[in-house]
Amino acid sequence: MALFNRKVYICGLLVLFSSVIVRSEADNDDEGVTVETVEETEQYHSPSINSKNVYLSEHFDDEVAFKKKWIKSEAKKQGVDENIAKYDGKWEIQAPSRRILKEDLGLVLTTEAKHAAISALLDKPFEFKDKPLIVQYEVTMQEGQNCGGAYLKLLSRGTNTKADLRKFHDQTPYTIMFGPDKCGNDNKLHFIFRHQNPKNGTIEEKHSKKPSQRLDDIYKDKEPHLYTLIVRPDNTYSVLVDEKEVNAGSLLDDFSPPVNPPEEIDDPDDTKPQDWDEREKIVDPSATKPEDWDEEAPAQIVDPNAVKPDGWLDEAPEMIPDPEAKKPSDWDEEMDGEWEAPLVDNPACAAAPGCGPWSPPLIPNPNYKGVWRAPLIPNPNYRGKWSPRRIPNPHYFHDDHPFRMTPIHAVGFELWSMSPMLLFDNLIISDDLEVVSEWTQQTYALKRAKISSDSESMMERGLRWAGERPWFAAAAALLAFLLLAALCYLCCGPSASAEPDVEYKKTDAMMEDDPHEAEGEGEGEVETRAGAPRGKADLEGPATPPATPPATPPHSDHETDQPEKGGVDTEGAGDGHRKRKPRKE
Repeated sequence: MALFNRKVYICGLLVLFSSVIVRSEADNDDEGVTVETVEETEQYHSPSINSKNVYLSEHFDDEVAFKKKWIKSEAKKQGVDENIAKYDGKWEIQAPSRRILKEDLGLVLTTEAKHAAISALLDKPFEFKDKPLIVQYEVTMQEGQNCGGAYLKLLSRGTNTKADLRKFHDQTPYTIMFGPDKCGNDNKLHFIFRHQNPKNGTIEEKHSKKPSQRLDDIYKDKEPHLYTLIVRPDNTYSVLVDEKEVNAGSLLDDFSPPVNPPEEIDDPDDTKPQDWDEREKIVDPSATKPEDWDEEAPAQIVDPNAVKPDGWLDEAPEMIPDPEAKKPSDWDEEMDGEWEAPLVDNPACAAAPGCGPWSPPLIPNPNYKGVWRAPLIPNPNYRGKWSPRRIPNPHYFHDDHPFRMTPIHAVGFELWSMSPMLLFDNLIISDDLEVVSEWTQQTYALKRAKISSDSESMMERGLRWAGERPWFAAAAALLAFLLLAALCYLCCGPSASAEPDVEYKKTDAMMEDDPHEAEGEGEGEVETRAGAPRGKADLEGPATPPATPPATPPHSDHETDQPEKGGVDTEGAGDGHRKRKPRKE
């Protein structure tokens, strides 16, 4: 009973300690320490920022405003079949198929295998002067991407009105093209700018180097991804995906073809002289074939020393019809032809060196030399590889400021995609990184936080919760120690089964012998003397006599009438019955 009371007391202490921790947590919550629970579905609002340094900001949450600003192209793509030339892909304002933020909408290209184009004028033109260009937008490939692009074009000066936007097509002049593109195993993250030759006015596309890492997941995971391009007045650039830099470099050094052409070029009018010999070696004209050179000798000959092995079975075929094969019951000889059993290896050949006609093996011909060819010698007239002479490049120029590109007046998507449901969201064009960062915190950052929260396991949430409360580590360690101590005590401590048995005191008065008991005791006495010494339990007998004494065979009168020796066992007292006197406890 005392042990039970101790166990109840320990369990009560553990429950009390746990309630103290919970109450302490509640007190901390009342004091302003709260669990970080981001209810993005309730907290989201369309982003709002200072428009001073913003040239375009579009969140696509207001369908009415969208229809007023964005213009779908009515043009036709040039150089393709008339049946697919029209820009008839469908654009709609929709919620994402996987709802992340409540009330958040996006621009969705709902069709596949169709040309689609849509554009909008900037709130004010961007001039490449002394401020950076920052372009950022989100793309969600809701059904993945097999083949197609999700890039945007920053349209050059000249696209100035909504009427111009209705004519937007693949040949519309642009200043920069930026964004993801994939077809098959080939995927790219484009950054292309069109550079104007200051000498002759021609325009040439310049393609940036490839990103420093592969970006396969953005086309497969069906999650929103953030694409950012920063072009600076010092001619440097950075490309970021999900706020991590994946490409960076210089407009002067990291584009192909390079911005500045070479100072010298090959003379297009120079031609190789007719007597120019580029052969480094020639056939020795003085070499002759040796007289003993036999070009007709075969490469292999029959081994003249070969002998047919003993036991070779010349008449036995290597393959025989399978003797166990049976013609199928549905075999129709009129349709299937005459049935023949399949061939199997001849078992007789397994024990023999071989079967069938024997022929000696072939060996390399020691006299074989092959076709004779004259050796090569250095060409005395060799003049090296010819190359045209170099002349000054008549189109050479040196542009130290490729950042000064053609001003941007509009932005548009001109795409072809084999995967539908491409979603675009939260497009911003600015010259202020802080403004773009604030825009990101109100849009993409909320989405990522919600996605991370939804995918966070219970263990990760517990660790994050504990990490926000340093005191909890000490409390948890103390609780764990108490639990372990209690468990050890309950499992390894004393138990009720270990208490000593109660011994009953026996009377000191003399008692008459039970003849049946006497016989059993006599037999036990013989066994005891023959074996180990008798202990206290043997002398005292069972605490309670058996309800039914065991049946015993008849005894001789000699054993029954044996005289007693004071009722106490003594050594060498004979084989007769001896009455035991119980000891006092």
